[in-house]
Parts: sequence; C-alpha cells; structure tokens
Amino acid sequence: MGKIVQLPDELSNKIAAGEVVERPASVVKELLENSVDANSQWIKIELEEAGLRSIKIIDDGDGIDPDDCETAFFRHATSKIEDEFDLFRVKTLGFRGEALASISSVSQLTLRTSTGDQSGNELVVHGGDIKDKQKHTKRKGTEIIVENLFYNTPARLKYLKTIHTELGHVTDTINKMALSHPDIRFECYHNGKRIFFSPGNGNLLQVIQQIYGKKIAQNMLQLEDDSLDYKVSGYICKPEVTRSNRNFISLIVNGRFIKNPVINKAIFDGYHTFLPIGRYPIVILQIEMDPYLVDVNVHPAKTEVRFSKEKELFDVVKQSIYDVLHKQRLIPSGAKKEKPKSTQTTLSFDPMTRQDKTHDEKEQLEDIGHGFHIQESFTSHFDDADNHPVENGQKPPYPNDIGSESEELDEETERMPLMYPIGQLHGTYILAQNEKGLYMIDQHAAQERIKYEFFKKKLGDPPNEVQALSVPISFEFTGKEAIIIEEHKEAFERVGLFLEPFGDYSYIVRSYPSWFPNGEEEQIIRDMVEDLIQNRSIDIEKIREEAAILMSCKRSIKANHYLNHQEMEYLLSELRTCHDPFTCPHGRPIVIHFSEYELQRMFKRIM
Repeated sequence: MGKIVQLPDELSNKIAAGEVVERPASVVKELLENSVDANSQWIKIELEEAGLRSIKIIDDGDGIDPDDCETAFFRHATSKIEDEFDLFRVKTLGFRGEALASISSVSQLTLRTSTGDQSGNELVVHGGDIKDKQKHTKRKGTEIIVENLFYNTPARLKYLKTIHTELGHVTDTINKMALSHPDIRFECYHNGKRIFFSPGNGNLLQVIQQIYGKKIAQNMLQLEDDSLDYKVSGYICKPEVTRSNRNFISLIVNGRFIKNPVINKAIFDGYHTFLPIGRYPIVILQIEMDPYLVDVNVHPAKTEVRFSKEKELFDVVKQSIYDVLHKQRLIPSGAKKEKPKSTQTTLSFDPMTRQDKTHDEKEQLEDIGHGFHIQESFTSHFDDADNHPVENGQKPPYPNDIGSESEELDEETERMPLMYPIGQLHGTYILAQNEKGLYMIDQHAAQERIKYEFFKKKLGDPPNEVQALSVPISFEFTGKEAIIIEEHKEAFERVGLFLEPFGDYSYIVRSYPSWFPNGEEEQIIRDMVEDLIQNRSIDIEKIREEAAILMSCKRSIKANHYLNHQEMEYLLSELRTCHDPFTCPHGRPIVIHFSEYELQRMFKRIM
C-alpha cells in the first residue's frame, strides 16, 4: 500500500492557517484588507483581551452577495482574480482567497453581511464547519466576529504572548492601515475603551499626529515627486527627530504596506549625512505605480514585493528626499519646550467635538528651521589637506567646495544665516548671535563638515596615481571569496588596485591609489573586497566618501582648543560656504539655535 495520502480538508486548512494566521494581529490585518477592498469608508474594530477572546470588525462596505456567503469560506475562493494574468495586475489588498477559510478553521466565527439590496445573511462557522445559516439585517456592509482564536489548536495558542504584547501588534497593524488609507475612518476599541481613531478625511498629516503625536507631526516635511513610472508622496521627519530602529519607516505601495530593503537604502541615501550613526528617520512614503510594475505574490503575508524598475524607483525616492531636505533650514532649537503641569490637551478632528483644554498649544512657536549660508577664509589652526598654514590672515590654497555663489543670495533665503561670534565655551563651542537669537556651534563638527566637503570633492575625481608600498600587504581569503575576486579582478584594476595571487587563496598588494588615507590602506582594501563579495561590484563612491569622512575627522580641530575672535570668524565664514552646514559627516548637529522668544521665556521675561 502506498505511503502518500491526501490530507483531509480540516487538516490542510489548519496548515494553511499557519501561513496566514499567526496571532490576533494577523486576523485583524486580513479582515481589514477585505473591508478596504469592499470600498468601505468607515471601519470599526472591537477587541476583547487584545483579540484573544474576541475580534469584531464592522464596515460599511459593499457586503457579500447571499449566493457567495458560503463560497467565501472555501479555500482559494476569491472575487479578485480569475486567471494567471490577473496576478500581474493586482489592484486589491487581498486576492489569494484564503483569509476567511484560514481564520474560520482555527476559531469560532460569525459573519453578518448584506449588499443593502435585500436582507442579509448570517453564518456561524466553527473550526471550518458551517454550524448555522439564517437571514439577517439589511444594513449594507459586513460584520465579522472571531472568537476563541486557536481554540482547536492549543499548540499555536501557547506561543502567543501577553495581552499587552498582542495588543501592541494589533494596534501596529491598525496604524499601518490608517497610514496607507487616510481616506477611510478607522476606530478601534479595546475592552470597551476607544484606543484609536483616524478622521478619514484624506489628510495624512492628521493620521500621523494621531499615531505619533503632535510634536512629530509638527516636524514633518511634505514630500511629492514623480518619474515616468512612479509617483512618490508622503512625509519625512526633520533629521533632528530620529529613532533607534527602522520600524518607523512606513512604505506604502498602491495602498499596500510593504517592507523593502532597497527603498530603505534609498531613504538613508536621501538623508545622507543628516542622520547620526545608528539612528533612523520617521518616514511615511506612499508610492503609486502601474500594477504591472510590481509583483505582490512573492510572500504569504504579502509584505514583500518585487519591482520591475527598481533602479528608477531607488533614484526617485533618494532624490525626492534629498531635494526636500535641501530646501530647509535644519538648525534644531536648544530650548526645551515646557509642558503645562496638571493639564491635559484633548484634540479631536471632528469640528463638532474638538476641544482645546489649554491655550498653551496656541502659544507654541516653531523656531526650528532658521538656517543660513557662507563666505570664504581660514586660519593657522585650520590647516588644509597639504598642511599649508595661514599667516597674517591670508587664505591658504584651500578651495571653496560648494556654495561660492553665497554672496549672491538674499540673507532671508539663505540656509545658514550670518552669525557674529561673541565667545567660546570650554574651548569646544563657539557662541554667536544675530537678530534672531543665540547660536552654539560645535567647532569640531563644523570643521569636520568643511573638510569633509573639500575631501569629498577632491576624491570625487581623483588622479589615477598609485603609491608604492615599501612592504607589500598580504591578504588571505576563503576559496569562495578567491573565486569572486578572480572573476572581478578588472573592477579592482580600474580603481588602481592590483591583487597578485600569492599561494592558495592568498594575494599581495604592492601599491594602492594615492587618495587612500595614510594608515588606512589595508582596511579600505578589505572593505573593497567585502563590497565586491557582498554585491558583486565595488561601490567606489561609497568607499571614497568613507575615506573623506575619515580624513576630515582626523584633520579637524578637537574639543578644548581655544580660538581667538578672528579664528572663530574664519570658521563660521567657512561653514557658511558648505552645501550642508547643519550636521557633521556622522550626522551630529553643528549648530543649535535659541530664539529670542525662547531666551525670554527661560528667564521668565514673558510667561
């Protein structure tokens, strides 16, 4: 007798549920997607014990036709695709037809639905079996109640976390749906208490405020750009507001919330040196495109997609973020906003119920964003790349990198305003002023930025010169790495690096490009080889940038270095010529601003 048997439907449904239903949040996600696809304008979520006891989803969508109610619980039953060609032009969130079958196989489910044309139907499904069917209300829309999730699969139930953890996953799912569909009103209740709502008026910034709070919303910059195939819009946060992980990057493609490392990299490249090391921005990015250009059928949870023109999308995302940031004055405020004690501010987007419990909100001023631009000069403490000192106030052969047109700019439109030094704090921070208030400048970070932009330009088109090593550097690799190196040796040679075989999987280097920083030759070569192994190509632009950062850091003035008045003026003048004068190459802020208003408030001159 054969060993291969066909699994019964009950067991195969439970196995399929393992791909779709991982926890209560998975149920909420699948049901919300169905409600959105049904053209709902209002969706209500009611949870008991974070959904472990009960999940109820109510919408005002199209409803399910009476003849389709039972069919909707069959595996692979869907109204959204008919043939294989539809898989490549998916315009809906759900399309596989497994959600209701999978959810009902591991729960006790009740469905009430109506198209509004006639009385609706009610179905009761336990463990995948239809237990009851009867007529129900004529109210247009659908109501689904999922109770006792995983009641018949205790092995799955024991892997669930605490109520607070599961509720966190559910609210995260609802947040994503609200961000990706700001034109739909979402309401969520937990144990009878409302914990979230979105206005549903299409205003994405209001949804952002509901999720992240008013401070984050105030620091958001609107973004909108397009290319031949892609339209990109949304909001990015100013670089001064960051998070310790990338979970605050929200990517939405044709209304679908996705994860994509390529787009993430485009975002980071767009921010470039504005982000501190190990910090991540808050970004809500909406991408619209022809469905033919994206394959959403590559992951069971449909969170990973594949793009046909990935390079074009990468470029438009990177450039759109870069353009937005380079129109802003990105000087953070040094004053800490005071919070009123023993008062609460309740905000509502409904004009009939909006209440402002305090008027402190009306008094808040946004001083963040005053910026400036620059001139040219240097001094003896600030030696250039060739160590030429400045004597008698003369300027060394240190080229003005970017922004030499600064004298033609109107002061009010410059990104970095003119500042006048008034002193120095602890030999580390320059204190400066103008009519807009007080500024503190980190002198090391400022000169890092100046030198970084100089070296970056210098290394952008370096001479094809090599420096001979008195003692060759030897490298050992694995067999796999050696095969890749042999395959791409020409890539190394094009940038002036020659790897000579020296025994089994070993190589020696007798010379290196002259632009390598002294003492860092071996590490840069290893980085180039690692880049080749990981990406099958050498990102020479990235390597040159890292070299520019390294050289700028080593050759900049450090803390506890006291400057005279003329030297401070020279440094501020050079800073104003920079293309991005707000952060050092590592993303740390260079300038902090205290407005006159903030200073008067700190000293209680105004209340």
